[in-house]
Amino acid sequence: MIIILEPQVTSGSEEYNKIMAFLEKLPNVQHRIHAEVGEQQTLTEIYLIGDTHTLDKEEIQALPGVGRVVRVSREYRVLGRHADDDQRTSAFEYNGVTFSQDTLNVFAGLCAVDTPEHVEIMMKALQAEGQVCTRMGAYKPRTNPYAFQGHGKDCLNYVFELAGKYGIKVISMEVTHESHIDEIHAALEATGKPTGVMLQIGTRNTQNFELLKSVGRQNEYPVLIKRGFGITLEESLNAAEYLASEGNRKVVFGLRGMKTNMGDPHRNLVDFSHVPTVKRLTRMPVCIDPSHSVGTRSRCCDGILDVFHATTQGIIAGANMVLVDFHPNPAKALVDGPQALLMKELPYFLEDIRIAREAYERRRALADKQPA
Repeated sequence: MIIILEPQVTSGSEEYNKIMAFLEKLPNVQHRIHAEVGEQQTLTEIYLIGDTHTLDKEEIQALPGVGRVVRVSREYRVLGRHADDDQRTSAFEYNGVTFSQDTLNVFAGLCAVDTPEHVEIMMKALQAEGQVCTRMGAYKPRTNPYAFQGHGKDCLNYVFELAGKYGIKVISMEVTHESHIDEIHAALEATGKPTGVMLQIGTRNTQNFELLKSVGRQNEYPVLIKRGFGITLEESLNAAEYLASEGNRKVVFGLRGMKTNMGDPHRNLVDFSHVPTVKRLTRMPVCIDPSHSVGTRSRCCDGILDVFHATTQGIIAGANMVLVDFHPNPAKALVDGPQALLMKELPYFLEDIRIAREAYERRRALADKQPA
């Protein structure tokens, strides 16, 4: 059960203290408090955990200072979309960029940062196309222990400085250890915070619960968590709930394909049909990662690259974010060069996305006309 207090009710107020006193008397029920900070006001939400099915919703609703009471209908209580919960927002803003189930942001960039020159070429091209987001991998978990695992903190300063130079507002950057958050924070401070960072939890760490708790405990940076490549969707959604349960609800859920030979010859089996499923079950924006799903630069007989096809499949299903690999010279890329798109393909890729997004919006408009 979730208790949403009225905006004027804050910690220490008379109404707040009375509500807390009431909750303390409930047997076998614990509570966790979360403050949802917005631009205009702060909403306090209280999550009741334990034997809540016998609680009288109307009795709690009648308490002075209580705005609404929501009975939880899914395991992922914070991020879930509950039966009587249509009014709770699915949006958040970070560094001037809005993320919601209605927006679309493209994060094209380097899977792994290799040289300052390549970073600058990428960001300059994005600025020319009016883009304000990118992906830049500094920490790269690899299956092979001898493979390149990223420049780590050594590249952060110049990546952030170049982002500021070219107007990049948000960089998606994977972290694999709690210390990486501190390194990113230190580099942003040292460079004057010229950009923002969305922390990325990769598919190998989807069930690294201690890392999820650490990332969830900080509220400064939003999080993109990818679906685990060998676990169920429900297990992955519960992994996202770990982040929110620790306090960080600025979470985007990423689909990147499932590891199975049923997807051959693609690198992974594309799971983008789950875009609307995740949006129905939760309030998270949904990201697609066509590069790691397809894994090659194969081209269909219609002249369209498989990565383009996979991207539009996700967009036309309602995806809210695209994470995609580009590189100025894929042959020299230190990670995943064979799947990286070319810089000359960037404007065509973005135009293809616009076409697919327009089709999705037309589909939504048609759905609005259908009888309930």
